[in-house]
Amino acid sequence: YTSGSTGRPKGVMIEHRAIASRIHWMQKQYRLDERDIVLQITPYSFDVSVWEFVWPMMSGARVVFTRPGGQMDVQYLKQLIDDAGVTTLHLVPSMLRAFLESAQGKCNGVRQVFCSGEALDWHSANHYHERFPDAQLHNLYGPTEAAIYATGYNCSGVRDHASVPIGTPIDNTQIYILDAQGEPQPIGVPGELVIAGHGLARGYLNRSELTEERFVANPFSPGEKMYRAGDLARWLEDGNIQYLG
Repeated sequence: YTSGSTGRPKGVMIEHRAIASRIHWMQKQYRLDERDIVLQITPYSFDVSVWEFVWPMMSGARVVFTRPGGQMDVQYLKQLIDDAGVTTLHLVPSMLRAFLESAQGKCNGVRQVFCSGEALDWHSANHYHERFPDAQLHNLYGPTEAAIYATGYNCSGVRDHASVPIGTPIDNTQIYILDAQGEPQPIGVPGELVIAGHGLARGYLNRSELTEERFVANPFSPGEKMYRAGDLARWLEDGNIQYLG
């Protein structure tokens, strides 16, 4: 289900191949092995929980579960990360900010932190090393309708940007930035972000009209669909995408 930012969460019908494609990309890009321990922090009704459950089990890693509601408690999370030897975790940007402000000490064993679900602020992306000195931070973007993620960005290069990009399209995914007439926008010009590829859902559960409105024919690949995300974005000169709202 979507998080319900409009007040009414929507059931999204995700294809098996979409999740398989996402997990395969994550393993290729951010590899886990038997030495890794993943923190399962996301409630299971939300899309991020899928990779927290499935990815470690497909790669020989281990999973540590937070207690119910524990994802909101900075001190509890810090202690659990240390005690369990967590190496990989996901934090929504607002929780990352709270962690940077309130956690005591460093999480030296963590090697990768993923952020998604909200816009990641520049300050957090530049200061996360204060709590995670040996980790890489990855900013991932994608609606539930595109099976968790559609783009990714390694924040090691964030100082070259005025804000944190959402990165480049992941495997088996195409991103278009289109104007009001459905034409591609030039580099630097804002437009609607539209997603195509293997990650697209079948549509919304029992909401055929909304499905037809958001999952439309792809004129750039006849016979395929694309998803109108409703987000404003633009291409940057270096090939990354900047999220604008």
